[in-house]
Amino acid sequence: MTTLGLIFPPDLPPERLRAVAVAADDAGVEQLWLWEDCFKESGVAPAAAVLAWTERLTVGIGLLPVPLRNVALTAMELATLERLFPGRVVPGVGHGVLDWMGQVGARAESPMTLLREYTTALQALLRGERVTTSGRYVHLDGVALDWPPSPAPPLLVGAMGDRTSALAGELGEGVIFSEMSADRVREALQHLRAGRQKAGRDGTGDVVVFLAVDALDVRAVANQVQEMESAGATHVALHVLDGAIPLEDAARFVAQELRTLVG
Repeated sequence: MTTLGLIFPPDLPPERLRAVAVAADDAGVEQLWLWEDCFKESGVAPAAAVLAWTERLTVGIGLLPVPLRNVALTAMELATLERLFPGRVVPGVGHGVLDWMGQVGARAESPMTLLREYTTALQALLRGERVTTSGRYVHLDGVALDWPPSPAPPLLVGAMGDRTSALAGELGEGVIFSEMSADRVREALQHLRAGRQKAGRDGTGDVVVFLAVDALDVRAVANQVQEMESAGATHVALHVLDGAIPLEDAARFVAQELRTLVG
């Protein structure tokens, strides 16, 4: 059964977040996804707030742009969240929007190399390993977390192109696809499976798809969700576009009306 979620986009002011999170928790929404977008809202701070305000919600962070963040700091933040709220955090990392990375002086010459080095180091730190590495971008000298989580949260990798899809399969516990067509999801999953096979892994892991909707016609949205499920999605999170419906109402739509049809 596909996991259904709702996205709180950073186009909304942060002070709206509590009401939406509480409404989602009360309605029974399975996942609330947050985006770290320049130069709007961060990912970790609102995730901590949502986790503290709610009892059952799983909170996804998609995506943390790795050029902006020292890997040790990200490991510390994610480890803290996981220990405070076990099993309720699903973090995702990506190479970020390259123009935005350029604006802050953090654009990498090889985003794929950075994402590979970063994901590998972050996973090792979250597993409680002591990491020494000197890559092109990631440099750690005997770094280990004093308070690693056990188990580590599943780390997803954001992908748009074929190469990042393959990297997500090779290294991630799953992948995040942002607003792709079902046909494009199918195509990208071929590359993800190839990456997993290269690493000696089976299946696809979690496949999270962000689905934009501009009107909440329950049958129409259910059809879109089922189309994504048939393409390979295991999780679908709705991005309700401006003006369609207040997100508090969208939470009830997702957890009650849509869940009834999707099954």
